[in-house]
Amino acid sequence: MEVERVQAIVSSSLTKENIPEEFIRPEDEQPAITTFHGPIPDIPVIDFSHPDQADIVRSMANASRDWGIFQVVNHGIPLDLIQRLQMVGKQFFDLPQEEKEVYANTPGAPSLEGYGSKLARDVNRKKNWVDHLFHRIWPPNCINYQFWPKNPPSYREVNEDYAQEMRKLVDTLLKWLSMGLGFEENVLKQGAGGEEIEYLMKINYYPPCPRPDLTLGVPSHTDISLMTVLVPNEVPGLQVFKDGHWIEAEYIPGALIIHIGDQIEILSNGKYKAVQHRTTVDKEKTRMSWPVFVEPPAEYVVGPLPQFVDPQDPPKYKSKKYKDYRYCKLNKLPQ
Repeated sequence: MEVERVQAIVSSSLTKENIPEEFIRPEDEQPAITTFHGPIPDIPVIDFSHPDQADIVRSMANASRDWGIFQVVNHGIPLDLIQRLQMVGKQFFDLPQEEKEVYANTPGAPSLEGYGSKLARDVNRKKNWVDHLFHRIWPPNCINYQFWPKNPPSYREVNEDYAQEMRKLVDTLLKWLSMGLGFEENVLKQGAGGEEIEYLMKINYYPPCPRPDLTLGVPSHTDISLMTVLVPNEVPGLQVFKDGHWIEAEYIPGALIIHIGDQIEILSNGKYKAVQHRTTVDKEKTRMSWPVFVEPPAEYVVGPLPQFVDPQDPPKYKSKKYKDYRYCKLNKLPQ
């Protein structure tokens, strides 16, 4: 095995009290020092069962301007499907290490898909306390089933069912976010690729860590995607940077967490903000999350839409192919 996985490191006897040096973050990133513990505002929670759609649209727009993140309850995705999604994901990570390695990604490959431990280049050569599995779930012509676990046997069916529900939800989110800016409901969807928009599933697996005060599951970042729809488990860890502080996201059973990503910020010319966030880990418990990254097609050119640009508000971002934006971001190159 060429790459040592975090899950395998935890299984060794070398990490009962300490963690390897390459996982220890600089002091200005360590969660014990930087997490805010005073009175904090709550991340907005939006109830999709509210009878007044205009109120939902307003709330989403305000949250996307001020926070770049919100939680959604009564979203319409069956709770039992979410539970099955979590179950098959956990069952995959419970497999023997050599069985998981069958799905390993190739370091340096253009695709993110597969089982791995490293995503973006880290300028400090630090490692993140996380293993992950990436694979596309929509559209069908983009799916590489070689990266979908065959074990557990229900993995494919559950993820295909979830993809259908996710598409319906994302259509609603994009529609209401467009309306929240005062434009036609299809503006953001068409600006990001329309029916060719891609859905990339990621399972994050953050094993227990003997020194959670010193490391991070994922360091501070904004998502490259259009938006991200995330299912967490019950172990806290998502933190949002707001008003100069790192604050913990409350776990709400059954809720979905919606991140505004870079591409919506670009399309809206900065009217909606991509959320700066990071992930901490737990000393005793495994944290897992299931984000779906909603992305433009690789060759699609994304830039500020004409509706959001005028002489008083010129374009704040370059227009470029999504694949080029992603490459620059992952390799810490200027856009």
